[in-house]
Amino acid sequence: ISFQDGKKSKSATVCGYPISIFFIVVNEFCERFSYYGMRAVLVLYFKYFLRWDDDFATTIYHTFVALCYLTPILGAIVADSWLGKFKTIVYLSIVYTLGQIVMAISAIHDITDSNKDGIPDNMTFHVALSMVGLILIALGTGGIKPCVAAFGGDQFEDHQEKQRSTFFSIFYLSINAGSLLSTVITPILRAQECGIHTQQKCYPLAFGVPAALMVVALIVFIVGSGMYNKTAPQGNIIVQVCKCIGFAIKNRFRHRAREHPCRTHWMDWAEEKYDKLLIAQVKMVLKVLFLYIPLPMFWALFDQQGSRWTLQATTMDGDFGALIIQPDQMQTVNPILILVLVPIMDSLVYPLISKCKLNFSPLKRMTVGMFLAALAFIAAALVQIQIDQTLPKFPSSTVGQAKFINMVNRTLNINAGPNSFTLESYKANEEYFNFNGPFELNLGSGNAFLGNIPAGTRATVVIIQNGTKPRPTQFRDIKSKPEQGTNAIRFLNGFGSVLNATVGTLEFGNTITNNMSEYVSVPQGNYLVLTFFFVIGQECVYTQKLGFGSSYTLIIPPTFAFGPNPVVDIKPNTIHMAWQIPQYFLITAGEVVFSVTGLEFSYSQAPSNMKSVLQAGWLLTVAVGNIIVLIVAEAATLPDQWAEYILFASLLILVCIIFAVMAYFYTYLDPAKIEAEFAHEEPEDKEKRKSLEMAKKDSVEHHKEDRRSSDSSSDEEETKQTKI
Repeated sequence: ISFQDGKKSKSATVCGYPISIFFIVVNEFCERFSYYGMRAVLVLYFKYFLRWDDDFATTIYHTFVALCYLTPILGAIVADSWLGKFKTIVYLSIVYTLGQIVMAISAIHDITDSNKDGIPDNMTFHVALSMVGLILIALGTGGIKPCVAAFGGDQFEDHQEKQRSTFFSIFYLSINAGSLLSTVITPILRAQECGIHTQQKCYPLAFGVPAALMVVALIVFIVGSGMYNKTAPQGNIIVQVCKCIGFAIKNRFRHRAREHPCRTHWMDWAEEKYDKLLIAQVKMVLKVLFLYIPLPMFWALFDQQGSRWTLQATTMDGDFGALIIQPDQMQTVNPILILVLVPIMDSLVYPLISKCKLNFSPLKRMTVGMFLAALAFIAAALVQIQIDQTLPKFPSSTVGQAKFINMVNRTLNINAGPNSFTLESYKANEEYFNFNGPFELNLGSGNAFLGNIPAGTRATVVIIQNGTKPRPTQFRDIKSKPEQGTNAIRFLNGFGSVLNATVGTLEFGNTITNNMSEYVSVPQGNYLVLTFFFVIGQECVYTQKLGFGSSYTLIIPPTFAFGPNPVVDIKPNTIHMAWQIPQYFLITAGEVVFSVTGLEFSYSQAPSNMKSVLQAGWLLTVAVGNIIVLIVAEAATLPDQWAEYILFASLLILVCIIFAVMAYFYTYLDPAKIEAEFAHEEPEDKEKRKSLEMAKKDSVEHHKEDRRSSDSSSDEEETKQTKI
């Protein structure tokens, strides 16, 4: 127990710090792990579990993020005006925890998988649960966001200013630690396979661990209840500012006639009701909020790391040698680079610029940050162009595609519609041919057949020996990239007996001669180890290194002397995920220059009692930025993803120019000096306002007395008339 000036402190301390803050720091670490862990795998959950397309998954993802940044304003008002910070954190943490649990339950495919095929039979149930969970999480995480840091600051007394400053450093370190660990761990959990009836990607575990961490966060926070310094609600400054602005607008509208003289600033119309000091403070806040207008465009690009960039990574190669990186793990690059770049900027770059006597003001830094974010999206567009060149061209709704395999023991000259080619024994042509309808298939020596590949499908035409003549047999191929980087493998049995094969615990099933096995999905980045079993009791082991997102047909010849002949149906991803690092570096450098500087600038230009108003405005720009993304994702009809990246980059460059012009004309303020000027005028203003109110009251009373006298005289006159 610590003592100050002979008095016992309210709470126990360790090394000068209140014990209560340790509960708050642990709570924040667990909460941030819970939020960022769930968010890291969210867009892939939409795409692969709920089966939404990329655009709709992006739309819902950014709608959720926007809600998470709109609700802090509600949380601040509830905490300051009604419940207080402690109760607000506890109640909304319960809502938050329920949301995480609901999300984990929604991802259990076995709940509605009555036929046990691994695919939920009632997807509406899972979608409804997911939406309920996300709404609860948005209310919870947004509602407690403005309360936890401020509640931690409340635990310190006036003489603990140094400890309070250190606490905030530790507090934000816990945020980054939770974010970093969760974006590494939850994608690994998602990549595991789990299930009661069938093994699927383990989204219940990926959402369940963040839910468990949120339960821990809530319990830890409640355990420290008896040690907290809980301040009573004292009214919310945001509400007061809104009332002042509303009154000024209403009063100006009332006095819009020309006979009323103009005032210096439209906020001066609030002088009839509010102090000049408050009005001056609101003017300063509005001046900064005006600069916030272009800022949402930066966040529109920045928050796409968790949506578009993660989806981009699903089409790339994640083989880092000893490590196999999941697409959603690439988001880890951002917090790692933040930890590296923040000290470099503060201790090296900014001092170097200062020594060069360059005026690198906060607003100029923010402009540079926006420009770096635009460059990041140009880099993303260049990577996307390279990816698009490696992706297969799947058939449209009017075209069918086919490739041919020669299982005859001689070379064939084949004419398939307009396409002529030669195929050696037990080989296949490399590319698929397009067919717009029925076509003539000529295998030479008068062997002609009528072929037809249904529009919108892919097929493999296998030419087998039928007696003395070859004949074609058609097998349906997959017409999309294997999901989540897996590889689709099948084999064509040219052996003279029934074959079966296994990959680990997966089994292809018995496949008869001249027939095609079913596809088996093999995890990405692994060695394919196939064990073929013959009815006669023999077996053969075949190994092949697999990439990400490929599809192979293994041709089994009549003899295993040379092993299976692999045919590439869909090429693996060849653009490495490491090519995303430059765009992550640029956007993170932009974040460090833009976000950290923006908060610093806002606080330096905010009145002492209105920093929370600017914090609310800053969070609102993040919400609006995410709304911009969902509008573009739904409204834009760009055929290529790289074009959308260029569109966002162009919009941000345009906004960057507008912001630079606004910053050029901005005059920096000294809020403390302005507040001091109005402070001594405040008592006189109150007296003057009080006199005006008393005069107005007296005038009203006199008016009432006159009316009473008039009414009394009228009543007496009426009585006289009645008597007469």
